[in-house]
Amino acid sequence: MNAKSMLAAALGLVFLFSAAGEASPQGFAGLGTSAEGFAIPKPGTEVQFPADHGPHPDFRIEWWYVTANLKGADGKDYGAQWTLFRSAMAPGEKSGWASPQVWLAHAAITTSAEQHVAERLARGGVGQAGVTTTPFAAWIDNWHMKNIGGPRPGDDELSNLEISATGKDFGYSLNLQASEPPVLQGENGYSVKSAAGQASFYYSQPFYKVNGTLALPKGRVEVTGLAWLDHEWSSQPLSAEQTGWDWFSLHLDTGEKIMGFRLRDQGSGYTSATWISKDGRPTPLKPDALRVTPLATAKVANRDIPIKWRVEIPEHGFSITTTPLNPSAWMATRTPYWEGPITFEGTTGGRGYLEMTGY
Repeated sequence: MNAKSMLAAALGLVFLFSAAGEASPQGFAGLGTSAEGFAIPKPGTEVQFPADHGPHPDFRIEWWYVTANLKGADGKDYGAQWTLFRSAMAPGEKSGWASPQVWLAHAAITTSAEQHVAERLARGGVGQAGVTTTPFAAWIDNWHMKNIGGPRPGDDELSNLEISATGKDFGYSLNLQASEPPVLQGENGYSVKSAAGQASFYYSQPFYKVNGTLALPKGRVEVTGLAWLDHEWSSQPLSAEQTGWDWFSLHLDTGEKIMGFRLRDQGSGYTSATWISKDGRPTPLKPDALRVTPLATAKVANRDIPIKWRVEIPEHGFSITTTPLNPSAWMATRTPYWEGPITFEGTTGGRGYLEMTGY
C-alpha cells in the first residue's frame, strides 16, 4: 500500500468513527465495536509511571485530555480544552507510512458568550503527531503538551507542563503545576464501564494550578485557575448498547476532587465515581453510588442538551446543582459533543467541567 492509500485508509477510519457518532448501534463514535485483535484491559494490571504516560499502540483507542477552569485578569470566567486522541487501524506500531496509528486533536476556549473550537488530523509514524515518555511530550503539528524543565526528585513527568494550541480565531499558552501525584481511577487504574465488563485503564492528574494567556478576537487575556488531566486507553470502552456518556470533573471548594460519569443505555445507565481527598488519595465508589439527574435542557446544534444537573453521592452527603458558563459549549468537530466549564453549589461550591456525548 503506498503513502496516499495509507493516508486515505487512515482518514477513512476517522470518518467512519465520526459517522458512527450519532445514534450508533455500537456506542458513541463506534467505541462499542469489536476489539478483536487488540489488547484488552485486564484487572490486576499495574499502571506504571512514567511508562504509562506514553502511548499504548496495541490498544485501539487512547486519549490525553486537559480541561482548565480559568479566571481572567478582566474578572471574567473562561474554560480551555486540549485533547490528543490516538486511534489504531491495527495493533502495534510501524515506522513511516506503514504506521497503523491515526491521531486527532481538539482545542477549545469557552467564554460566557462564545465557543472557539479547532481540530487537527495526523498520521502516525511520520513525526506529525505522537507522544514521548521521558521527557513527556504530546504533540500534533504545532500544538503541544510538554514537560517543562523536567521533574524534580520525587515528582512525576506530568508535574510541570506547558500546553499550547491555536485556531482560526483563538489560541492559548498555559503552564500547569501539580501539587500531588497522579490519581488512579477505578480499581488501581482499571476502570469498569459497563455491567458486561467493558473497561479501560484510566488515571487523572486533577491537582494542577494554571497560569497563562488566552488569545481571543478582542485581545489577549492573562488567566489563572485549575486544570484536570485524564489519560485513558482501551480497545472497547463501551458496550454495544451504550450510546454516550455524561462525565463530570469537579474541583470542590474544600480542596477535594470528584470524577464521575454515567454511561447511557436503554435503561438507567452505568455510573462510576472516585472521591479524591485533598492530599490526593482516591476512594473508588460502588457503581450505583453516583446519581446524576438532568434538571434543564437547551436547544444546542438542533439537539436537546441537558445543561443543568443535580449530582449526588448520598453516602458522602453530597448534593450539588451545576450551571454551565456557556449553555452552547458545543464542540462542532467531526464527532460532535458538548464540553464546557461549569460551576456548582449545594453541599459545597466549586467549579469543574462537563462533557456530554451521543446526544
